[in-house]
Amino acid sequence: MPLSCPQRLHTVRCRSRARQTSRLSEPPPGPAAPSMVQACGGRSGAQPTAWSLGAAMTQPPPAKAPAKKHVRLQERRGSSVALVLDVRSLGAVEPICSVSTPREVTLHFLRTAGRPLTRWALQHQPPSPQQLEEEFLKIPPNFVNPEDLDIPGHASKDRYKTILPNPQSRVRLGRAQSREDGDYINANYIRGYDGQEKVYIATQGPMPNTVSDFWEMVWQEGASLIVMLTQLRESKEKCVHYWPTEEDTYGPFRIRVQEERELPEYSVRRLSIQHQEQCRSVRHILFSAWPDHQTPESAGPLLRLVAEVEDSLETAAGAGPVVVHCSAGIGRTGCFIATRIGCQQLRARGEVDILGIVCQLRLDRGGMIQTAEQYQFLHHTLALYAAQLPGEPGP
Repeated sequence: MPLSCPQRLHTVRCRSRARQTSRLSEPPPGPAAPSMVQACGGRSGAQPTAWSLGAAMTQPPPAKAPAKKHVRLQERRGSSVALVLDVRSLGAVEPICSVSTPREVTLHFLRTAGRPLTRWALQHQPPSPQQLEEEFLKIPPNFVNPEDLDIPGHASKDRYKTILPNPQSRVRLGRAQSREDGDYINANYIRGYDGQEKVYIATQGPMPNTVSDFWEMVWQEGASLIVMLTQLRESKEKCVHYWPTEEDTYGPFRIRVQEERELPEYSVRRLSIQHQEQCRSVRHILFSAWPDHQTPESAGPLLRLVAEVEDSLETAAGAGPVVVHCSAGIGRTGCFIATRIGCQQLRARGEVDILGIVCQLRLDRGGMIQTAEQYQFLHHTLALYAAQLPGEPGP
């Protein structure tokens, strides 16, 4: 029977309310909830009874699924979901890799780098100047940061503010006299052939206020030989005249010139150093034919200087370190020490590791061998020495 207009309007309103009620009673999105029949243990398709409906209404709601133990991440931007990280599960995780500090990288290189050259290779297949320059530039200088040298007042005793002694090998004063200004001197113990300890002392050229410190170091260490590789002036002062013309006093030490011998390339003096009632003999060799930051015109004079040092040490009364200095105590000083160690390697082993020698020197005193030209000259000098050794080396 057709409905009148008021009846149709009433029917539409009832259906609209039914749809709204249905939407409000829908469960929130998520995992499908079990049906009422399944919740009451009924069979699919069975009509629920009043008792089953009441039981379903009185049962506690199902437990929520446990949250992930370790990490919850935001699912979308603006979500209020918190980020939870259980760090207890990370305690036993091993680091994937370790990061070395620049200092550790420097020390590892200086301790492990090397490139041995046989006598034959040194003479007949030497590295090119370009190869040597590239190799030299890879060697860390290992200079000391002034902040790492915690010694009050040391700056007044440094000839160059950036050339400082490495703390672990620096020479400390204090045995010959009581000092109010500390134990500081810009000098380092340097290892010799085969890593022998304290074979040399590399130091700067004495300054007016460090001359007595210098002689105290010579006395304290029992040094019998001083090798000086600079002129007193080279466009500016490089070193003060720290020994007497005949006799003079420096602090508590009385220095006398006993003998002097002039040779074409260097001069040799025999000095006596007296402290209180004790007197010792010290030989002083001045090699002045070596320009600052440069190389000698030929390698012959340097090899003759090394031979002179060998002879002096054979007749020396003391067994203390050889004191070596130029102006800063790293360039020409490093070249001389490296040359002598290299000569010893060639005699004993028939090969020389110049890269390894320079790395060892820089571990003891930063910046030893200052320029690539000096590094190349060192190879040239040792090649000349290898050619002078008896016996023809094989390839």
